[in-house]
Amino acid sequence: MATYPRYFSVDQANQLLEVIKPLVGEMLSIRGTLLEIQPKLESALNKAVNNGGSLVSQRALIAFDSLKDVLSQIQQYDVLVKDVNSGLIDFPSIRGDEVVFLCWQYGEDRIEHWHEVEAGFKGRKPL
Repeated sequence: MATYPRYFSVDQANQLLEVIKPLVGEMLSIRGTLLEIQPKLESALNKAVNNGGSLVSQRALIAFDSLKDVLSQIQQYDVLVKDVNSGLIDFPSIRGDEVVFLCWQYGEDRIEHWHEVEAGFKGRKPL
């Protein structure tokens, strides 16, 4: 059985959402920035090799650093970021004698689903 630094009750996880939601929103915003500059990035990086840099590559580096920072902030709460693209977060929990994940996706008001560790998002079940 896998072990995690912390296990959450549904109430504890929902309380932590007040802190997590804005961080996940920031994560998705940074992801949007990276997607916006992605088409220009390859060309900018190729040019940067020859001339020492570009605004697009600088913007990408800033975005990647910001993404790393916000992911670190989220993970400090002992939750698992499962999908940066959709803002999917799992909270380790105990259900009976089994470790499960309370599952939350950005845009949902509260934690209302759980799944077995191996089941993933497709195995979500209502609480």
